[in-house]
Amino acid sequence: MTVHAFTDPVFDAQRVFRAAMNALARPGTLQPLDADLRPPQHLPKELAALAGLPTRNAGLLDAALAGSHEVLDYLRFHTGAPIVTRPGDASFALISDPALCPSLTSFTLGTPDYPDRSTTLLIQADTLRSSHTLTLKGPGISGSAALRAEPLPPGFVREWAANRALFPRGVDILIAAEGWLAGLPRSTEMNEA
Repeated sequence: MTVHAFTDPVFDAQRVFRAAMNALARPGTLQPLDADLRPPQHLPKELAALAGLPTRNAGLLDAALAGSHEVLDYLRFHTGAPIVTRPGDASFALISDPALCPSLTSFTLGTPDYPDRSTTLLIQADTLRSSHTLTLKGPGISGSAALRAEPLPPGFVREWAANRALFPRGVDILIAAEGWLAGLPRSTEMNEA
């Protein structure tokens, strides 16, 4: 199988960027993530598309991805982003297996003067639906939104509450599955349904 990044780099990157921005502006609303690319075997297509956005500086890979030389070579070549080993050094983190996700507090949380200098987590799930497993409230949501994302990292709802309490600091998260994307900006309140 041929491994390549975006077929049409300009338009594909714009489409993925628009989906990511819409997902973060409208938390819990599913956005189509349509990207024509074929990454290496162990790198989900959705994570490869998000990692290919030009705003990424240093990436952290979960243990499942970091162990693949093909994934490392692909990301270095197609993104130019250095791969780091400590969560606190990452501007983005690719999490292909939510069970391997480090604690949210181990990532860069930004500072009061520069809250935008925090890590964005890109998490691959198996299931992403607009149904009630999680109820979301906050900016960008009219009333509440329902989201079902499975699996999520262990203790995720508790960790998310602690992350939200740090606002305006904290991490932001994009969850992808099956060609869809949902955003969880740090300002979003989350409760289990």
